[in-house]
Amino acid sequence: MNKITMVQYGCGKMSKYTMRYALEKGVKIVGAFDIDESKIGKDAGLLFGDKKYNVKVQHANEFEAFLESHEVDVVIVTTTSLMSELEDVLTLCAEYGVNAITTCEEAFYPQNSNPKVFKKINKLAEESGATICGSGYQDVFWGNLISVLAGATHKITKIVGKSSYNVEDYGIALAKVHGAGLTKKKFQEEIASADNITPEERKKIINKGEFAPSYMWNVNGWLASKLGLHVTSQVQECVPQIAKNDLNSETLGMVIPKGRCAGMSAVVTTETKEGITIQSECIGKVYDKDEFDCNDWKIIGEPDTEVIINRPSTVELTCASVINRIPEVLCAPAGFFTTDMMPENTYKAQNLDKYVELACDGEDCCGCDGCHH
Repeated sequence: MNKITMVQYGCGKMSKYTMRYALEKGVKIVGAFDIDESKIGKDAGLLFGDKKYNVKVQHANEFEAFLESHEVDVVIVTTTSLMSELEDVLTLCAEYGVNAITTCEEAFYPQNSNPKVFKKINKLAEESGATICGSGYQDVFWGNLISVLAGATHKITKIVGKSSYNVEDYGIALAKVHGAGLTKKKFQEEIASADNITPEERKKIINKGEFAPSYMWNVNGWLASKLGLHVTSQVQECVPQIAKNDLNSETLGMVIPKGRCAGMSAVVTTETKEGITIQSECIGKVYDKDEFDCNDWKIIGEPDTEVIINRPSTVELTCASVINRIPEVLCAPAGFFTTDMMPENTYKAQNLDKYVELACDGEDCCGCDGCHH
């Protein structure tokens, strides 16, 4: 096939890597979009580097017209964390038959948190022939890493995970979602109070599309699906992470005073019909000087297995995971096709179009059901 064509939607901190990684894997960037007026009209490559990509950043309100007049293989969406905030852009991709991969954490497994939007986009994508999915750090480090380890386990009683990340690395939208900079009172009112509800009340909110899941809510659903487990109950609790010292946040443009919220910890506990409990925790906050990213998981059973990864390059790993997913998405069935139904994400040594060519030639190199493009 010819070079894969890609559009970058969201030209913030993540796009610095997604665009460069895509170019270095032989992808052609044909468009870039953002809402930040200060970026409009600038060369996308000069936003975070000194190499021109010869692609001018356009305003997001021009995105639909662009899709209508251009042939695009895939859109990479690196903006916000909730499906309700991405509904419009993913709907446009689905309507115009354009594949899309997003770093939106809820999009990793949205059917258990916003089935209303999921079903809408899935239907449109199935009709147009597009594939929509979420990928990123969670695809490998909270998902496939755990399922592969589970494959070496005879009996599992519990899976426990804990991951932390610096919200400074991801932009202002994510920092605000984590309550960074809020007082304890404001945190309780604006974030924690949403989880002080009964399971019945939560189910109603989910069905309305008004639920705000923590990242692990969708991860636990993904893991249960990947492992063939049937969820009987799932709850989450959001706990503030209090700053022990004054913290300078460039992302928020403020100093977070000692005693205020640096971010939050979200713990999600899932019970299954098979008797396996999945308990996962993600900690997102503005880091103090001695803190660093970590990713720790333990499978409890026969035998116990623990994996500890300190200082993972979370941003770069997120972006590489997304770009390496492009061939699988181009070869996947149409619809909102989550990655629990795809093979494990693999390293792509060659240009990405080579893997699509192999699949189209019947080699089935990516393990999917065949290219539908």
